[in-house]
Amino acid sequence: MRSPTGAVAASEPTPRRVAAPASGGRRLPPAVRKPLVVLHVVASVSWLALMLCLLTLAVTALTTGDADRLRTAYRAMGLLGDALILPLSLLTFLSGVALGLGTSWGLFRYYWVSTKFWLTLGAMTASVLALTDRLHDAVRVVEAHPTGPITVADLGFVRYNTVIVPAVALTLYLFNVILSVYKPWGRRKAHAKVTAPAQVTAPAPAPAPVRAEATDTRPGRIPGAGD
Repeated sequence: MRSPTGAVAASEPTPRRVAAPASGGRRLPPAVRKPLVVLHVVASVSWLALMLCLLTLAVTALTTGDADRLRTAYRAMGLLGDALILPLSLLTFLSGVALGLGTSWGLFRYYWVSTKFWLTLGAMTASVLALTDRLHDAVRVVEAHPTGPITVADLGFVRYNTVIVPAVALTLYLFNVILSVYKPWGRRKAHAKVTAPAQVTAPAPAPAPVRAEATDTRPGRIPGAGD
């Protein structure tokens, strides 16, 4: 656009909106996060394998008619339970909490993560308290009958408890694996209301200045006419 003096005025820069970088919370550095992920995966798989072993031994003890085999199965369950239940459950739970707090997933931002948190906490509590006690009960029964047959009356409900508790724990762990793979349900409502990243206004590059035409201002001179 020409100015009253004949100069071409440069148009004002048009503002354009660009996305601002999303604000990040506390994040673990890769040197810490990767070993923590390895620890969490190894502990979780080991915990799952432990429950599978305990369930196999419990079913063997429930179905066998050999008293010596029953004693061996319950003693092996007691040994595995005392040595591995507490450390594996704690490692799995604590490493998962650390990863949740130190990554963008959080603990309660997504439904699947919070579900995993509560299921793991419940499974850990049940394993440390209920399952360990049931294994000790089974070991006490076989120690009270070191030789000879062991009747159903001697075992009581112990033979069912040692199957039920590992089966429930194994089901919970498998469900956690499914949640980790499929990540269903999305964000929790409290976090889903968060708006899109903030927008900041940045000026567009100014156009190159245009040289004004020379204008002859002598009286009686017709603009654009030759000399």
